[in-house]
Amino acid sequence: MRHQKKTVRLGRKAEHRKALLANQVCNLIEHQRIKTTLAKAKAVRPLAEKMVTLGKNGSIHARRTAFSTLRHKDAVKKLFDEIAPRSTERNGGYTRIVRLGQRKSDSASMAFIEWVDAAVVAEEKPAEEKKTKRKEPEEKPKKETRREEPKVKEKESPAAEEPKKKRRWFTRKSEGEK
Repeated sequence: MRHQKKTVRLGRKAEHRKALLANQVCNLIEHQRIKTTLAKAKAVRPLAEKMVTLGKNGSIHARRTAFSTLRHKDAVKKLFDEIAPRSTERNGGYTRIVRLGQRKSDSASMAFIEWVDAAVVAEEKPAEEKKTKRKEPEEKPKKETRREEPKVKEKESPAAEEPKKKRRWFTRKSEGEK
């Protein structure tokens, strides 16, 4: 029986799972929002919120505890200096999960996980450019009816007069070309 063994296993051993979640939280701290599978987002959320709670505490012990979990000095610094002060008035619920639908390749449900207090980031969609109507074929300029005079050939160098060897598309030499 698995009484009081509530952890999302994500199909990984404990060490791999801890490293994965720590990296996800570090990326969330760095980029303010990450795109991942729904299961991973749900597993990252409690760890991210614990880190913000440590950041709100602000003591040396809390900083060292956060560093022992995350293992990235830059992420811990940003957590304590920028992210935790934004959510001092909040008593929890520092993250939000936004579902995105299915991934094309394997139909895994995808989601964004982001900070609730983060500044709104407006992303430009390059897909809108592709949705424009087809370009109409350009009109070709009309050819002039007058005949051009034949061009006089200039003398070429003696090397240019020799016939050019045919290039083959492969590099292998045949027996006769050695």
